[in-house]
Amino acid sequence: MASHFNNPDLSSITSFRVMELLAQAKQLEADGVKVIHMEVGEPRFPIAEPILDAAQQALVNDDMGYTEATGSSALKQTLADFYRERYDVNVEPSRIVITTGGSGALLLLSHLLIQPGDGVLLSDPGYPCNSNFVRLVGGEAQLIPVGEESNYQLSGTAVAQAWRENTRGVILASPSNPTGELLCRRQLSDIYQSVAERQGFVLVDEIYHGLTYGEKAVSALEVSDDVFVVNSFSKFFGMTGMRLGWMVVPQACVATVDKLAQNLFIAPPTLSQRAALSVFEPITMKILERRRDLFQQRRDFLLPALRDLGFSIPHEPAGAFYLYAGIQSFLERGIATDSEAFCARLLQEEAIAITPGTDFGEYGAAEHVRFAYTADIDDLKIAVDKMSRFLNK
Repeated sequence: MASHFNNPDLSSITSFRVMELLAQAKQLEADGVKVIHMEVGEPRFPIAEPILDAAQQALVNDDMGYTEATGSSALKQTLADFYRERYDVNVEPSRIVITTGGSGALLLLSHLLIQPGDGVLLSDPGYPCNSNFVRLVGGEAQLIPVGEESNYQLSGTAVAQAWRENTRGVILASPSNPTGELLCRRQLSDIYQSVAERQGFVLVDEIYHGLTYGEKAVSALEVSDDVFVVNSFSKFFGMTGMRLGWMVVPQACVATVDKLAQNLFIAPPTLSQRAALSVFEPITMKILERRRDLFQQRRDFLLPALRDLGFSIPHEPAGAFYLYAGIQSFLERGIATDSEAFCARLLQEEAIAITPGTDFGEYGAAEHVRFAYTADIDDLKIAVDKMSRFLNK
């Protein structure tokens, strides 16, 4: 009878290797080994105190019933104010949809925008779940190889050249995972124009906005209202476990998205929405901005340190908290056969957890790894010393 539960349409969905690595690391920790975590893209700060205070007050004073399917009007208005102040963009609160994490937004948009057989352009490397969302609704993930020559981002020209008969749109990310690279206004405009000429959709993952260093992230909403933007309270705002995100959609899509949200999620978490109202207060933003400064300090330490060890990182990424590093020289020396074997050895022999490039696509994946500089600076220094020993055995 077990065969009845095997859905062949799910065979193309890839596993999230970083979560498998995390499980292995947790097992080592259960055995008493101290593991330095540089694999999972999760800010390792406690939830900011004003956010916790808001959550506690909500538990006492609110009934915690459902909100509207697309989120509370108070939080939508707060986000509309945020877009006006941060990006000088006017967004009607009705266009803002609160979701169960950024992943909930991506799932909703996948159902909204993609039909079986539709192709969607994505960068390779890129966030692995995006391709899986496309496949989950019967679409075709059309990967475009990107490398250091384009700072691992797509361009209007690349999109035009890769567009196929069944292509319906493109999914972008700025800053990107795994590379931390940004798309500037000109690049976003070029891609939008290229897609608009072909009557397709543009979906932009802006989940790492707020985590940029010396360069302002441009929202796709500054280029056009006719785009789909996804964001999250997990990264810059540090609310990962509270599972709250949002998206901005064109006005014409609001009613359909509302209907989808009702059926798929009923409503986003009420407690998390109440807590999120506090994140834009000046006292909270100061805390979050100090934490961003710490991320920059970690990047500025780890980037030259990894280069000195022999990792190839041609360009300094301006956002997120990742370094995407080439390991070609180590493979040539026989330290490992590919990125997965390299990460496995590093975890087992030195208790350092990093992510293989194979988690993020196909192009050059076996020759790259991703470091998340979410550990504190002292742990990063220990990790560099241990990697130096490991690489020079």
